[in-house]
Amino acid sequence: MSTVAAVATSVSIVGAGAMGQGIAQVFAAAGFDVVLCDSQAGVAAAAKDRIAKQFVRSVQKGKLDAVAAQAAISRIAVTDSLEAIGKTSLVIEAIIENLQAKQSLLEKIEGLVGDDCIIASNTSSLSITTLASRCRRPQRVAGFHFFNPVPLMRLIEVIDGLRTDAAVVQKLAEVGAKLGKEVVRVKDTPGFLVNQIGRGFTLEAMHLVSEGVGSCADVDRVMRDAAGFRMGPFELLDMVGLDVNHPASEAIYTQFYQEPRYRPSVLMENRVNAGLLGRKSNAGFYAYTDGLPLTEPEAAAPNPATVLSPVWVSRDEPDEADAVISLLSGLGAAIELAGKPSAQALCVVTPLGEDASRCAARQGLDPVRTVAIDTLFGLDKRRTLMSTCVTGPQWRDAAHALFARDGVPVTVIRDSPGFIAQRIIAMIVNVATALAQSRTALPADIDKAVKLALSYPLGPLAFGDSLGIGRIGKVLNNLYNSYGDPRYRVNLWLARRVALGIGLHEGE
Repeated sequence: MSTVAAVATSVSIVGAGAMGQGIAQVFAAAGFDVVLCDSQAGVAAAAKDRIAKQFVRSVQKGKLDAVAAQAAISRIAVTDSLEAIGKTSLVIEAIIENLQAKQSLLEKIEGLVGDDCIIASNTSSLSITTLASRCRRPQRVAGFHFFNPVPLMRLIEVIDGLRTDAAVVQKLAEVGAKLGKEVVRVKDTPGFLVNQIGRGFTLEAMHLVSEGVGSCADVDRVMRDAAGFRMGPFELLDMVGLDVNHPASEAIYTQFYQEPRYRPSVLMENRVNAGLLGRKSNAGFYAYTDGLPLTEPEAAAPNPATVLSPVWVSRDEPDEADAVISLLSGLGAAIELAGKPSAQALCVVTPLGEDASRCAARQGLDPVRTVAIDTLFGLDKRRTLMSTCVTGPQWRDAAHALFARDGVPVTVIRDSPGFIAQRIIAMIVNVATALAQSRTALPADIDKAVKLALSYPLGPLAFGDSLGIGRIGKVLNNLYNSYGDPRYRVNLWLARRVALGIGLHEGE
C-alpha cells in the first residue's frame, strides 16, 4: 500500500470482552481517543464502567492522578454499532478466537473505514495471512497480539502476514511503544512466538501425567521449586482456563499439519468435555474452594532409620555423579568408590533423558536396588528421585529418606525417560530453537518475549545456554531413542550448536 495513516490519536476496538476492555484501557491511559464497540447491547458500556473502576483503584493506590484518570475515562466512547468506527485510523479486532467470525468482521470493517486505515487482529493463534485473505486490501492487515491482563502485561507481538505492508507493521510497533509496551516482531506462523513456546511447558506436563509418571501436584512442585517457575503447568492451565488453552492447542496443532511437538493431550480434552475448566468452574486439574486450590499435603519422607548403607553412584555421567557424591558426603552417607557396587549398596544413577530401568540395564546394575536422581537444576531446592520399574520399596524408601536428610523436599516419581524437569525444559528449548531456525523471530526477541509474557525465570534459549546445550541435546536424543516419537527430534539450530560447542544465540 502506498500510504498509511498517521496513527497518533484515535483507535477503534471491536469486541468488549476481557481483551478488548484491557486494550481500551491502555489506549485511553496513553492519551488515545477510543471507540469501544460490541454488537451486544450494553456490553461496551459495562466494559467502560469496569475500566473506570480500574482507573479509580489506580488513583486510590497513588499510581495515577485523579485528573488524569478522569481524562482517560472521558476519552472512551462506547457503541453497539459497527458504523461508529468509520473515522478512526486504526481498528483492532478483539472478538472470539474463531476464523470465520474474524474473517467476516474484517470484511465488514474494511467496508466502513478509509483506505489508509490500519486493521489489526488481536488473535493469539490464527494466521494473519488467512484472516486477511478475504479483505480487499490485505496489505493493511496485521497482527497486534496483546496478553491478558493487558494493563499488566508488558509485551505485544506484532505479526505481519505474507501480504502485509512493512509500513503497517512499523506503525503498529510505534503505537505499541506509545502504550509503554515492549514490542517483538514475529513472522506469521501458528501460535506466533509465545503461544508456541508455552505448549512445551503445558503439553509435556500433560504427557507426563498421562503416562502415570507422577501427579499434577508432583509436576507443579518440581517445576516451581527445582526449575524456578512462578507457577507449575497445571496451576497455570487452571488459571487460564482449559476452555481457552485447549482450543488454542488444537488450532496450533492443526495449522502445523499435525506437527508432533504440538500434539494435544486426551487428558485436557476429557476435562474440557466434563466441564472441569479450572478456577472459573472451581474444578480443573485441582478442585477449588474460595478460589484456593485443594491439594493433598506432600507425603513426609520415610524415617531416616530406613537409610541403607553404603551408597554407590554411577560415573556414567561424570559431572552429574560429582554433584551427587558431593551432596551425599554432606549428608553423611557411606559412599562406595569402586567401579562396581557391592551386593549391599544402594545404586544411584544420574541419567539425562534416559529412564532408570534401561539405564540400570545398560550399566549392568541390579534394577531392584537402583534409583535415579535428576541433577539438571542442581540439588539444593528440590530433588527428584525415580525408581526403575522393579525397584524394591525398601530401596526406594531408603533413597528417599537419605536424600531428604537435610530437609530439602524430595519428589519420588515412576520411571520415565527424562524425569519431569528434563523433559519439560528440553521441549521448551527445542521449540524455541525451531522458531530461531525458521527466522520467526530474532533469538534475543524469543527470550525477551517469553520472559515478559510467560514470566519464565529465563528465556528458552538462555535456559539452554545456562544448563548446557550438550545436556539438553542429550536429553532430547535419549527421549527420541526411548519413545521413537518425532516430537522429541532435536532441532537443527540446537544440533548444529551442540556440534560446534557454541551458544544458542551465536551464528545466524
